[in-house]
Order: sequence, then C-alpha cells, then structure tokens
Amino acid sequence: MDFFTGPDTAAARAAHDVCHEHAEPWLRNHSLRAYSWAAAHAAARGIDHDAELLYVAALLHDLALTPAFDSHLLPFEEAGGQLAKVFAAGAGWGKARRDRLAEVIVLHMRDDVPAEQDPESHLLQIAVSADVSGRRLDLFGDPFKAGLLDRFPRLGFAPAFLDRARDQADRKPDCAAAALMRTDWESRVRSNPLDPPTTGPTG
Repeated sequence: MDFFTGPDTAAARAAHDVCHEHAEPWLRNHSLRAYSWAAAHAAARGIDHDAELLYVAALLHDLALTPAFDSHLLPFEEAGGQLAKVFAAGAGWGKARRDRLAEVIVLHMRDDVPAEQDPESHLLQIAVSADVSGRRLDLFGDPFKAGLLDRFPRLGFAPAFLDRARDQADRKPDCAAAALMRTDWESRVRSNPLDPPTTGPTG
C-alpha cells in the first residue's frame, strides 16, 4: 500500500497545492510526512478513518506558522483551524465537516485522543509527535521510516521548526507551544532519531 500519496479528491489536491505554495520546503515535507505516518499507523492498527479529512488536516495543520498566515493573537493551531475552515468552505464542504477539520487541527496540540473517540485527531497526534520529537517511533518499522525520509527529506526540519515554536512561545506565553518550551520537549526535538546527530566544531 502506498502511504506517501493522499486521496485523489479535489479538496485533497487543493490542500496539496496550498501547502506547496505557502509552506517552506522543510515545513511542507513535514506536513506530507505527517499524513504518511498517520496513514501507515491506521493501516497497521486497523483504524477506520476519513482519509480525505485526515489528508487535508495534515497538509494544513501548520500553515499558521508561515508568515502569510501567522496570527499575533491566536495560538497557531487555533489560527490554523480557522484558516482550514475558510479553505474547506471554498472546497464546498458543509459546516459540520469544516468544523471537524478545524477540530482535528486544533487537537494535534492537545492531550492525546483515543482512536475510538476521534480517529482522525488520534492519527494526526501520533503522526506529528513521531515526526517532531520522535515520540512512539517504535510503532513504525525501519523500512517504512527509511522510505518516508527518502521520499520527503527532513531538510533541516528540527532547528527551523524550533525557531517557529520559540517565536510562538515568546509572543503568546499562554499557548500550547509555550507550555512545550517549558518542558524537555526542545531537547527531544533536537535528539529525534529521524535526524542525524549533530556534532560541534572540532580542533
């Protein structure tokens, strides 16, 4: 099964185009990997889900970290949820489906959601935490991980993402990103096994 390609729907193709247009390459590849992690985990665990909803959420979940869509008031996941609702309205989605899309994006920065309660949010949480901090990477086989990184390289993801998270935390001290920055999360991001180890200057 190909976990690297999203569903062939108009909304999925449009989400892909929007992500490619506005997200920097390191952030774009993170979003594409997020869907792949989520789809692979769903297949391995038999988690029934809405593939189109999951794909669009994965491709749009971090767009509010980009300069074009950054909010100076809302936490980035909440701003991203509102942005996704506007996108989904343009895609012809009804209000209930637009609200679900925003919910999945917001919940990726919240406490874990069980698969039986909300499969799409659960899958995006699994995917993002694996890709960002290496959490629960043991759920995935080495061949899949190698194939995913070959298809969508990291491109300096960790330092670039931490710069954005730190900026969010500095400007919005009550947001979820700020709460993460007050823990050991930054060190876990920097030591994610998906990234090659960094070494200091020699000599």
